Amino acid sequence: MSRTILIEPLTAKDFAPFGDVLDVSGTADKIINQGMCERFHDRALLDFADGRAGISLFSAQARNFPIELDMMERHPEGSQAFVPMSFDPFVVVVAPDDNGAPGQPRAFITAKGQGVNYHRNTWHGVLTPLHAPGLFAVIDRIGEGANLQEHWFDMPYGIETAT
Repeated sequence: MSRTILIEPLTAKDFAPFGDVLDVSGTADKIINQGMCERFHDRALLDFADGRAGISLFSAQARNFPIELDMMERHPEGSQAFVPMSFDPFVVVVAPDDNGAPGQPRAFITAKGQGVNYHRNTWHGVLTPLHAPGLFAVIDRIGEGANLQEHWFDMPYGIETAT
């Protein structure tokens, strides 16, 4: 038996305790490239205890609803940004910290073209694309030392759409 989490639309306001929403909402900060490009400047706080920022590519398998959430992870030494390399939505799961373990998880679905940046030490689910290819650019900490903590739930959650 699992517990149920209903998907919410991803908004900057609701996601703020966990990280940054990466999108082109609002007015561009600058017009560049001879007026042919809008720049939406400095959309995420990259935060690393040490090491350096690196860009990696992740290729994840697409998932279908209901999605089972049996584990969450966090990265105590650095933030982690996920930028989809397609316009397909994906599922984002986060939770507040509750004495060193994830508290009540929340699940969001991105709009087309949105990405996320998890703040350092934020509990989050694994990469969960809904469509193939699940290709993402990931900007995170590259450096020495452990930067991954996992928490496995005794009873998994089931993530479902509200419809």
